[in-house]
Amino acid sequence: MFSSHGPSVRELAVQGLSSIERGYDLLAPKFDHTPFRTPDRMLDAVEETLAQREGSFGAGLDVCCGTGAAIGMLRRLCRDRVTGVDLSAGMLAEAGRAHPDERVDFVRADARALPPALGDSYDLAVSFGAFGHFLPAERPALFSGVHRALRPGGVFAFPIGAPIPASSPVWWVAAGFDAAMRVRNAVWRPSFVMYYRTFPLSGVRRDLEAAGFTVETVPLEHFGRQNGGAPRWRLVLARRPT
Repeated sequence: MFSSHGPSVRELAVQGLSSIERGYDLLAPKFDHTPFRTPDRMLDAVEETLAQREGSFGAGLDVCCGTGAAIGMLRRLCRDRVTGVDLSAGMLAEAGRAHPDERVDFVRADARALPPALGDSYDLAVSFGAFGHFLPAERPALFSGVHRALRPGGVFAFPIGAPIPASSPVWWVAAGFDAAMRVRNAVWRPSFVMYYRTFPLSGVRRDLEAAGFTVETVPLEHFGRQNGGAPRWRLVLARRPT
């Protein structure tokens, strides 16, 4: 799972006992050598789907951009500026080194409270791999902030996986991880919010609509379908009405 250039077990343990911000500051130099980085296969699937359905966009925003895995995708999809937002200064520093482009800027901010200066400025917002860091009660603030950042007609796009059946070993691994994190956060401060089973499509759709979005989903056929025919992954397209 980890390359020889990735973090050691000790480094991961130190990260896991830190706050989210401090943990990612520590992990940033080696983050791209971990399985936590969004795979290129997912980025390519989302880019292809957006290009086919929407064409190009004006300005683009990557919410919780990390080390900038999706910035290249946004540069190709967007004609104007691209902005990455993240809480971790360490992750932003890595992103800046990876994307020294005058069209790209990075902003350090909490995604639950995006700066007013970003308001009504973007035509496309994306986010990858970050939603486990937000408790369900925090989604309304997150989605409302993205809604304000988009221009009328703008799209907030992100992939979401199909529910994992309880018969799958993956379900038990995810459930065990979430249980361990709850225990960790109950006995250790600062907390480190990271859960795998707190972002169901039904609740996410409800919160997006409450924030003012219209919502549709598109199958990401690149990842195939389950035995019953449902797609393994969908692309959520939440649009700010014109």
